[in-house]
Amino acid sequence: MKLSSTRLAYQVSRLAMAKKATNIRLLDLRQLTDVTDYFVICTASADLHGRAIADTLVEEMEKKKIRPLHKEGYQKGRWILLDFVDVVVHIFMKEAREFYNLEGLWGDAPGQTLSDKGRFLTGNGQRKTKKTEK
Repeated sequence: MKLSSTRLAYQVSRLAMAKKATNIRLLDLRQLTDVTDYFVICTASADLHGRAIADTLVEEMEKKKIRPLHKEGYQKGRWILLDFVDVVVHIFMKEAREFYNLEGLWGDAPGQTLSDKGRFLTGNGQRKTKKTEK
């Protein structure tokens, strides 16, 4: 069963949270570009921590038969990129995240933050609610 890009982005975000990634942001790029649907951006406390987050994401997604098309930055660990095609994961060290400022570059994208309680909050801090169909 193929996961939708939205579900994949949510699952990857929660897996990163389980590995103690911080400041996890999900940017919805579907209305802005055809390159990918979502960016998942998170911060690691050290290069080793970033590699552990990346390893977990790859291992857990491979269990679902989802493999990254491309990986970059694993050796240095300052900015690790995992390209799952519809979802691109960016695992940053704090300084690199501030320097490259992807959230600022993609400031028009609607964003959500994964709270410490595992809930997605919209840009205004409100809990993301599911739409009900009538």
